[in-house]
Amino acid sequence: MTSNFDKYPSITVSENSSECIVGWSNICSHLNQYHSSLKKERLVVAIDCYHGVHHAEIEKALRAGLKHDAFFKSTDAFKSEKEVTEMVYPDVTDDRIFGFMTELTIDEYFDEAKLATLRKQIDAVKGGIIVIYGEAAAFAARQWDNLVYLDMARWEIQLRMRRNEISNLGVTNNTTEFALQYKQAYFVDWRVLDRHKRNVMDRWDFVIDTNKAGEPKMVKGAAVLKGMEIASQRPFRVVPFFDPGPWGGQWLKEVADLDRSVINFAWGFDCVPEENSLLLKFGDVVFEIPSINLVFKQPKALLGEQVYSKFGAEFPIRFDFLDTMDGGHLSLQVHPTTKYIKEHFGMDYTQDESYYMLDTKEDAVVYLGLNEDVDPEDMIRELKEAQNGGAGFDAEKYVQKWPVKKHDHVLIPAGTVHCSGRNGVVLEISSTPYIFTFKLWDWGRLGLDGKPRPINISHGEKVIQWDRRKEWTKKNLINRVEKVAEGDGWIEEKTGLHEFQFIETRRHWFTKKVSHNTNGGVNVINLVEGREAIVESPTGKFKPFVVHYAETFIVPAAVGEYTIRPHGESEGKQCATLKAFVRVEEIKNGHRHHLGG
Repeated sequence: MTSNFDKYPSITVSENSSECIVGWSNICSHLNQYHSSLKKERLVVAIDCYHGVHHAEIEKALRAGLKHDAFFKSTDAFKSEKEVTEMVYPDVTDDRIFGFMTELTIDEYFDEAKLATLRKQIDAVKGGIIVIYGEAAAFAARQWDNLVYLDMARWEIQLRMRRNEISNLGVTNNTTEFALQYKQAYFVDWRVLDRHKRNVMDRWDFVIDTNKAGEPKMVKGAAVLKGMEIASQRPFRVVPFFDPGPWGGQWLKEVADLDRSVINFAWGFDCVPEENSLLLKFGDVVFEIPSINLVFKQPKALLGEQVYSKFGAEFPIRFDFLDTMDGGHLSLQVHPTTKYIKEHFGMDYTQDESYYMLDTKEDAVVYLGLNEDVDPEDMIRELKEAQNGGAGFDAEKYVQKWPVKKHDHVLIPAGTVHCSGRNGVVLEISSTPYIFTFKLWDWGRLGLDGKPRPINISHGEKVIQWDRRKEWTKKNLINRVEKVAEGDGWIEEKTGLHEFQFIETRRHWFTKKVSHNTNGGVNVINLVEGREAIVESPTGKFKPFVVHYAETFIVPAAVGEYTIRPHGESEGKQCATLKAFVRVEEIKNGHRHHLGG
């Protein structure tokens, strides 16, 4: 069947494509006209950057096309690379994968004496157009007449790291191994620059999309803020991205219509707002921003007051695909407990998760929980021996294996040993700290780069919950499905997650319209059965929104009431959605009330 999966969902901000200026020549010309219209004898232009932009390309274009009487670089006032490296080391650490969530702020990257000199040089230019370019240019400039912000999505940043095109903040290390660059960006660079971005977002005069090299696009800052406001009031999708892996399968290629020549696709990140993009449309021109910007700018409308009060400006729910169809087993793994992740990595909550089986073959299994007779010392000893070149690890000797079929839901609270086996497609529903996976055994294979993937037994052995054995797992974690409501043409089921976890999931089977309500909390939904469905507002609050099979979409808390029904090819047929929301309980009228239920 032909794929109808939309890989480039967008939000229309304006029907006027002229609002988006394309190409460096046109951008510089537009800025020159804007600067001229301000009619100021002395004009300070701060051109601020997120991590990952192509500085050589951008600086060359700006120096050639942008009228200026002085051009300064903010990074000239940075500390030396040695000083930056020493400063970030406590958060970067020596660990190959994990660091500590930094509390550094952008001002700490500047050398006080160098910054004072730069500012004196800027102040010494008494007339004309003065440009300050680079990361934290707005901070270096202190005051400006025009703030231009060059933004980047994190998936593109990662691709540039893999191609050795960019460095970490404040250092030159573009040839460093990708895993180490990514770790420093995740724990340090992005945290620092996100804090700075949030301080200046409301003062953006213009924003430039720099995600495609040589193809910049510029819109007014007010238009970007308007686009995020629109998104916060209606259902929307972020832009998915896909990546191959050593255990990857072939299902996503067909369902999402991906490049058939790629060896496999292991991951499909369909709702990870920290790393996905948001596409804003101006006429027929598409403008890309990081979707995390929406979380920063519209947290209460998006998340809801209570979710925001609990998590701050972070999106706590993640949906992604794990494709092992005609592939291999995932690594045997465990996630840290809340106490452990807080103490060791500075995170406030952990990666509790679940596997919803979107599709399976007859031999599909998940490994989950421990066998009844497991001796912890024996298991850890054999894992370490296997990792150190022994004969291998007999997973089934220690870990329980469960057959699974399509639409099964397996719950995985932190501390539970688990992995998906081959020949399944998992819709993974989890809380957001997604890199905190402690691999215990990777079946003796190499990564796609030909190198062994990092194993984390030293972390893993400290968080395994050894009492989660066969009977407990069967009772608590396998298909905890409970019918909670039904009506004309629909059934609602509670499918998870475990009571230890703050996310709850509800599945709706329906042939007719189903009423939903965010109840003040954000909803994340995937169409797990059916070709297409339509999301509508009973009050006309937003335009009808069509979703297709396997697509994940977000319904902001501000939406309130909405309905979902079969549409198009699925008209009159049975469909199913799986909805997740944060389980924030409060006492109302003497009973418990679930936000987003």
